Order: sequence, then structure tokens, then C-alpha cells
Amino acid sequence: MADKLRTDAVQALEGLLFDGMTIMAGGFGLCGIPENLIAAIRASGVKDLTVVSNNCGVDDFGLGLLLAGGQIRKMISSYVGENKLFAELYLSGKLELEFNPQGTLAERIRAGGAGIPAFFTKTGVGTLVAEGKEVREFDGELYVMERGLTADLSIVKAHTGDAEGNLVYRKTARNFNPMMATAGKVCVAEVEELVEVGAIDKDHIHTPGIYVDRVIEGAVYEKRIEQLTTRPRMAEGAGAGEEV
Repeated sequence: MADKLRTDAVQALEGLLFDGMTIMAGGFGLCGIPENLIAAIRASGVKDLTVVSNNCGVDDFGLGLLLAGGQIRKMISSYVGENKLFAELYLSGKLELEFNPQGTLAERIRAGGAGIPAFFTKTGVGTLVAEGKEVREFDGELYVMERGLTADLSIVKAHTGDAEGNLVYRKTARNFNPMMATAGKVCVAEVEELVEVGAIDKDHIHTPGIYVDRVIEGAVYEKRIEQLTTRPRMAEGAGAGEEV
């Protein structure tokens, strides 16, 4: 078995990065993003990147770090989100953006990983999304053709993993990480908890190790929240509507 374990994010990406490459970055908002690998890409100085990701982090965190460093040329995304710099760069013509309906983006990635070059969907027919794409009729309904997506490198983040690259994601982190792990020529995974081979119940594995080339145990996780919303804390013994 090939040795997939690496000591840190820099070592895990060694020999994989080059200018002009396409990178898939897992996560949903700021949930389940490969924080350590993104930081290592930022530090490497690699540029002219095409990045496939649901969104682009926030201004000072996640993929937003690569935007701020001028390293991203094009984003293939479904949501600009809370990143003001993302919006500013796009509107000023300094960043190319390929917008996708969110479900279409997920299916394009899944298709790429499954070796499916294209598929037809009703989503986007008659809108700007369908401009320049083939539209075909099936059973009296119109469908637009979407191409599968692949990448030179996929970076994903799991909650638990082992030395063979078997991964288990937690909750919302499953939205894009699992399909991205299959769609890169090389997949590098960072995990919160590295366990012994055999410790993960085989029925609970979300990404089999066959898809993963390198694994690290992440050093630090901030796990930021884009918009923290809480209820007012109630004082002990307070009645309804009485706040602390």
C-alpha cells in the first residue's frame, strides 16, 4: 500500500501545485473547508488558478485568502456569499466567474468524478444559465446540457480519516467534499481526527481510500461561522420575553 500520510499541509501539496491549474475545494460556506491546505496554497504563491467551489469563503478566511492574494483567475461557483471582495473583483472585471445553480454544480462535479462528460437538466432552461449551451427536447420538455467538471487537484476536509485515506464527513461537510474527492486527478484530504486503519466501520465510510492520494491531520481549525445568530439569553427565573 502506498504511504499516503504526510506530516503537514505543505508536504501534502509538494509537487502538486503549478500556475494556471484547476483546484476543487470542498466545503459549504465555511463548513467543512480544508483550512490548512488552503493556507498552504496561499503561502506557496501559486497563481492564475481556476477554483471550483460552492462559494469563495469570506474576505479574510478560507478561499478568500487566495482572492486577496490575487491568486485566483476564475471561480466556478454557485454563491458569492458573504465575500465582498469576490463581488468587487467580479463586477470590476478582474475575476472571471462561471455561475451555476447549486444542484447543477454538485451534479457537474459528481459527473466528472464518475467519468460522465455531460448531462441534461431542466434547471436553467430559458435563462442566462443556458446561453451558449445545447438545449434538447426530451418527452416534450426542454433540457440544457451541462458538462462534467474535473480538476488537477481536489482538496477536501473530513472529520475522521485513516492512513488508507478512508474518510468520514460530518453533516453539512458532505454537501461537496465527497464528490470533489472523486473528481480530481489527485486528491489531498485533511482530517480532524486520524484513526488507526480498521477503526472506521466500513458501512460508515463516505469516501473510500481509493480516491485519496495524500492525507494529513489538520494542525488548527478555526471553524468560523459566517453569520452567527443567537437568541437573547433568558435570566434564571425570568418570565417570557424577559432578557438577561
